[in-house]
Amino acid sequence: MSDNHAFSRLDYLTALAVVVIWGLNFVVMKVGLPGLGPMLLGALRFAAASLPFLVWVRRPKVPWRFVVLYGLVQGVGQFGLLFTGISLGMTAGMASVVMQAQAFFTLLLAVPCLGERARAYQWLGLLLAAMGLVLLATVHGSQPGQMTLIGFFFTLGAALMWATSNLVVRFMGRVSPAYDPFAFIVWSSLVPILPFLGLAFALDGVQPTLQTLLHLTLRQCLAVAFLALLATLLAYTLWTGLLKRFPAGRVAPFSLLVPVVGLLAAYLAFGEQLSQLQLLGTAAVFLGLVVNQMGGRFVSLLAKA
Repeated sequence: MSDNHAFSRLDYLTALAVVVIWGLNFVVMKVGLPGLGPMLLGALRFAAASLPFLVWVRRPKVPWRFVVLYGLVQGVGQFGLLFTGISLGMTAGMASVVMQAQAFFTLLLAVPCLGERARAYQWLGLLLAAMGLVLLATVHGSQPGQMTLIGFFFTLGAALMWATSNLVVRFMGRVSPAYDPFAFIVWSSLVPILPFLGLAFALDGVQPTLQTLLHLTLRQCLAVAFLALLATLLAYTLWTGLLKRFPAGRVAPFSLLVPVVGLLAAYLAFGEQLSQLQLLGTAAVFLGLVVNQMGGRFVSLLAKA
């Protein structure tokens, strides 16, 4: 790990590329959902992220229970809830903000489940973010372009599932520290395909689902390709490569830019604008993330002063 080396220009471009891809991710979801539905979009996303690569990507050297559990929690849990939330009126910009609650859910779960210690500044960041989320939840409506309350709660549930999948990865890292992240993502993406298809058949009907599959539009295919190949396989691989070469504390703060890109992209694509309360709530969530991610640095600087 390059603890003593600064980011090169290529490293900065890599980190920013991941941020842009993940920020655009929410707009692409909203574009791809009409006509497909949450469950079918989930099935297609994970099929495209796994089936074409099984011929040459070997199964990761991790116990099957982690592959299955991660696929169910991160796949069916996180993206099933997120896609459903967006289909029920969660705006793309607000989704990019609310999903960042995963960092705080991870902290809350890691303390009792992994025995990790949380610092005082992390609890402060959690409190600030919680206040911001409460503010965001109060600003909802049923008019076009407004965030619905049910969409908000589904997205918050998706953030909780993301945090749970983080714990699965941490437990797996203790058992199989040398696993291949790319292979793990490819093989775990197999798991959600059948559950998503089953849910699509049950909720939307067998015949309508099959008809949709037979008449996919170019827009829907491009959305699936972006979600599977760019947002999942490429972005995850690039991000993991940075984490392998640099300390997490140097890489993680770049994730703070994801909601910024998400909000800007939603404004440009759909004209989504934030009310004053939403701006205040977003600022509180963002400040909480900054305190959580970078509070340790400030504490260290104060101790040396």
